[in-house]
Amino acid sequence: MSAKMKNIFRKSLIIVFLLALATTSSGYSDDTDTKADDTDSVVDFEHNLDDYVPAKKKYNFYFTYKIVHPWWDAVALGMEDAQKKYLENGVIITYEYMAPNAASYEDQTKRLLQAQEGNYDVIGVDVADEEKISPVLDKMVDSGHKVMTFSSSDAAPGCKRIAYVGNTHNYRDGADLTEALCEKLEHKGKVAMLVGSHGAPCHEDRAKGAKDTISKYPNMELVAVEYDNDSIDTAYELTIKILKDNPDIAGFICCNMSNPVGAARAVTELGSNAVIVGMDHDQDALRYLKDGIIYCLGVQDCYSIGFDTLQVAVKIADGNVPGDLFPEKTDESTTIIYQEDAVPMLEILYGDISQ
Repeated sequence: MSAKMKNIFRKSLIIVFLLALATTSSGYSDDTDTKADDTDSVVDFEHNLDDYVPAKKKYNFYFTYKIVHPWWDAVALGMEDAQKKYLENGVIITYEYMAPNAASYEDQTKRLLQAQEGNYDVIGVDVADEEKISPVLDKMVDSGHKVMTFSSSDAAPGCKRIAYVGNTHNYRDGADLTEALCEKLEHKGKVAMLVGSHGAPCHEDRAKGAKDTISKYPNMELVAVEYDNDSIDTAYELTIKILKDNPDIAGFICCNMSNPVGAARAVTELGSNAVIVGMDHDQDALRYLKDGIIYCLGVQDCYSIGFDTLQVAVKIADGNVPGDLFPEKTDESTTIIYQEDAVPMLEILYGDISQ
């Protein structure tokens, strides 16, 4: 994680965010997708540890995730906050937090198998490919390892992993963003979709939610579905091709944090009026939102994901299972934001006041 990103997010701890957005400090909210005018904050920076007393004074964890990317830097900042608060209570937590430069289930499998050889109290993973990684996690649990999932992608249903902390409603996120697009387009026109990584549960679930929503409207047509592998440049190139193949295209659905930026660059370059909806809090995406090039973004509370992941990991390390102390799935919020929300988001997340 870059020093710049750390500084950006730490500065935001002292900024009062005036938008109404949604989350709870515990992370156990029943609210999933909310609108900016309903709620208190998109990202909840004010967290305290719950009343659970750790059984040990030292813990060592291993976390791996899909790809090196600013989205997971934000998750890491929540972990660091929890780590600091545990230290203030006399509990030392160390952890590895590593990922490849390109999403790969082979790389993730290798990292997980290597982690088994380490002295870790809990091994956590943001699943790169549900079909390929879930059996690996089952074998790890069978051999006595304490395994959890976190971030944006859980394992397959029935996987033996102990618990999950993160977005439990990716299908709904995809459906809600697409519904916003359909309403904007008055339920007619050609649209395309940029998914992300093959097999990544969060991307595939959002894509399914989007497809199911499009299918409700007979005057809408999904003309292209492409995978950009979380690359802004690839998303840009794919969007250029889609626009040239379909000059009358009306909109783009973007299922990860990178592809709204690539799509917006392409749309701007070719002078298209296509409407873009997408995910998360990339600084450039928020600037495109401010300028009206992106119509809306679904922003996940990464900070809370990181904080709650560390709390759940401590409980799992102590031998606890889902129940009264923590749920099997700790749900974190997604908030859909629009053009009027872009400036406050830029200020709170990036200290960006250059308007």
